[in-house]
Amino acid sequence: MIAANIGKIFLDAYNEKYKSNYTAKEFFVEKYYEIFFNHNKYMMSAGNSPLENPKISWDKMRKGQIPYETVEKRNDRFTKTVEKIDAGPADASIAIGFPTLDLTATTSGQVTNLDLPIKTDDIYLSWIGSGLGIGVQSGLSLLFSTKQILLDLFEGWQVYRDYLNSTSGLRGNQINTWNGQWIAHRYDKLSYDSVNPTASFNPFGAMKDGGMEVNTQSWTKVLIGIARNFPESSLTAYVYNLGQMNITVGFVPFELPRIRQPFELYNKYFGTTKREQVEQLFGTAIGFTRACQMGAIGVNALEPKGFRDCMDKGDVPKYNSTNEEKTTNFNTYQIWLLAMLNNEQLWEKAHQIAATLNTYSLSDKNAKKVKSQEVTNLLASVNKKQFIESLIEIVKGSPETDQLAEIAEIIHTMPIDNVPYFLTLIRFQYAVVNKKS
Repeated sequence: MIAANIGKIFLDAYNEKYKSNYTAKEFFVEKYYEIFFNHNKYMMSAGNSPLENPKISWDKMRKGQIPYETVEKRNDRFTKTVEKIDAGPADASIAIGFPTLDLTATTSGQVTNLDLPIKTDDIYLSWIGSGLGIGVQSGLSLLFSTKQILLDLFEGWQVYRDYLNSTSGLRGNQINTWNGQWIAHRYDKLSYDSVNPTASFNPFGAMKDGGMEVNTQSWTKVLIGIARNFPESSLTAYVYNLGQMNITVGFVPFELPRIRQPFELYNKYFGTTKREQVEQLFGTAIGFTRACQMGAIGVNALEPKGFRDCMDKGDVPKYNSTNEEKTTNFNTYQIWLLAMLNNEQLWEKAHQIAATLNTYSLSDKNAKKVKSQEVTNLLASVNKKQFIESLIEIVKGSPETDQLAEIAEIIHTMPIDNVPYFLTLIRFQYAVVNKKS
């Protein structure tokens, strides 16, 4: 029923935008079917409906091993589908996301003996809504109820159809995967050109058998595009997968300002020249499925891969300004820490602390490098108690007592959950200052 609800929201938005008055059936017949199915290659699987039963080997058809179906056969499939929908009852073979009527079979929803009032319009709407799922890496798809997102996805339907018709080796049935690529491109303000929408757009990759397919877009690329284009504080999506085994993750809130934050901070402190590389690094630590398990997706889900060792073990990558890739990784870690702290003033504080500690370490005239070891011990701290105890030893030998006292106060008054992030940020800033000194 979720797909039907999304279909209804979209159809209302479509009628409003284009000053039309389509019913669900009229839109399905005149628009949806014409784009999705009235061609030799489908844009999505038609499941167990008459549109795809008896089964057609679309893969063999793509390779030219069997002839294309005649228009008469295709029209016959369409007629049988509409007749079955209009006759009812609704089941998985004619309504997307509905359960099967066979109580012994795998279902896509809970079974009940209640006679639920399912309108024929809902069946047609479920088809329309299912064409608006946004597929991302991990095999999951997202359904948003935001009208503008749905209308922007609709813009991409005809583009996908044109590619399928003009590219003989391109396989079909990938509408959700296409939607992920399209919406990420559509919402990229630096590359999308409304006059020439497909300029600088290449969502395709090679298949092992020599054919072509739409590559799956990363969830971070999709979400940062949505976050940059919508000012709302939060949007909720239905996350699911319809396949051999249907998966329902549920309704997941996306905290758009927090998703935008690390990208905006990176641009502010390090510029936009490495935008593509940076966008590929955020969100690589846990994957989209685990991110959904957090209950809501914000900046914490954007943790870069490899960061956890930096915080849990105190390991910090060596700062090397001559290696662009390593520098970008290093800066990505720093920015994610700052975003997690959600307090931009702590960037300067961390730098000041790092500079003070570096000055103290360099002032060591003792061959045993006692001061340097004290700083090393301080930077190895992983909690508030360890840090302050180690700081006491440094205060005894430093003239910067006021500044060190301020550092102790910042750490002491900081929420306990933020302390490990701030201590790690200090380590990163110290690595930079120490390298430059």
